[in-house]
Amino acid sequence: MPHEHTTAAILSVGDEITLGQTLDTNGPWLAQRLRDIGIVPVEHVTVPDNLARHAAALRRLGHEVDLIICTGGLGPTADDLTRQAMAQASDDSLVEDPLALAQVEAFFAARAREMPTINRGQAHRPSRGRTLPNLNGTAPGLHGTIGTAEVFCLPGPPGEMKPMFEHHVLPRLNPPSGRIVRTRVLHCFGIGESDLATRLGNLMDRTRSPLVGTTASGGVVSIRLRYEGPAPAVEAEALLDTCEHEARSLAGEFVFGAGEDRLSAVVLRLLRERGETLACVESCTGGLLEAMITETPGSSAAFVGGLVTYANEAKTELAGVPAAVLEFPGPGAVSAECALEMAAGGMDRLKASHCLAITGIAGPEGAVAATTNRAAKPVGTVFIARTSRAAGPDARRFQFPGDRSSVRSWAAVSALGMLRQHLAGLPLVRVLRQVEP
Repeated sequence: MPHEHTTAAILSVGDEITLGQTLDTNGPWLAQRLRDIGIVPVEHVTVPDNLARHAAALRRLGHEVDLIICTGGLGPTADDLTRQAMAQASDDSLVEDPLALAQVEAFFAARAREMPTINRGQAHRPSRGRTLPNLNGTAPGLHGTIGTAEVFCLPGPPGEMKPMFEHHVLPRLNPPSGRIVRTRVLHCFGIGESDLATRLGNLMDRTRSPLVGTTASGGVVSIRLRYEGPAPAVEAEALLDTCEHEARSLAGEFVFGAGEDRLSAVVLRLLRERGETLACVESCTGGLLEAMITETPGSSAAFVGGLVTYANEAKTELAGVPAAVLEFPGPGAVSAECALEMAAGGMDRLKASHCLAITGIAGPEGAVAATTNRAAKPVGTVFIARTSRAAGPDARRFQFPGDRSSVRSWAAVSALGMLRQHLAGLPLVRVLRQVEP
């Protein structure tokens, strides 16, 4: 009888991941693919290029889950230890696989190159295991068993890992019959995670089905819904429909999108629907807001361009901010008045329907002490303004937490949130991190 895969663990290998030098994108992708077919990932593990730690992780997981998918460590160099870890964890020894060796040799031959001796090690496998062909690189995958778990080891590069999973792993998986997993996600802006959880109330009871949880990242709080059980797909989707409707009702105007929606894409869609355009003028964010906007394909249909006015002289020359605003005893570059002048100048000079402007102190230096004429402006103080040709302006003061990168990210996302409020016809309510002037 085929091995049934009910639970899975995803093991990501590499010093660059454990040290935070590289973001692991394989783990989330694999988790989604497993979830889609009804196999529940219960653990994500990251280990360095260390044989003892890698083998220990495989040995432990082999007695706790039905399926292990490991990525990385299959290259030809001395720090690529997945083959050795597989053998050690399964009390086996390595042997050379003639078919795998032929595949590696063919890879180099097809490129008119002689195979370096070091690559011969990529054809090794545990004697009781098997290799998986890799048509996009030199690293064959591995397939074997450790404890009660079936194990698949795949190369780390996504361009090799993903096709190998689809062609050589997915057909071998055996999810439990009569059990499905379905998920949805709603995205909110302008409300903190604890306040959102309070609004959702009993919907977040961990004994309910579908399960509801929240996660926060970069100013966006997401509501995650998951059905896991024996219901037919149609019934599971109906249960999620009901749960989603209730979650949307409770979260109200803070919900801006679902699934893969990004706030910038939602704003661009609203602009296109209205036949309107957007410009930006940025100081402390240095073009970050414009980068977020132009990540969306087709953004040129609504986004006309932006000005990065970092120095005061640029604020005057490019956006037309009066010198009296910037110079003492005026309110200064970090002020609502300056943000409004930047937005008005950008809207006029770039001939846009709307303009967003950001000016502030991202840190770690630059805090301004209180004076007779000016209030204190600590690091994280940011003013954001929106101007629109068909509506009055909106300028707000924020106090963002964290380091320079965090302040800049919060500012750019908050600017998009302010414009989304306006375009969606919502009340211009106070949002997260907004403070009184």
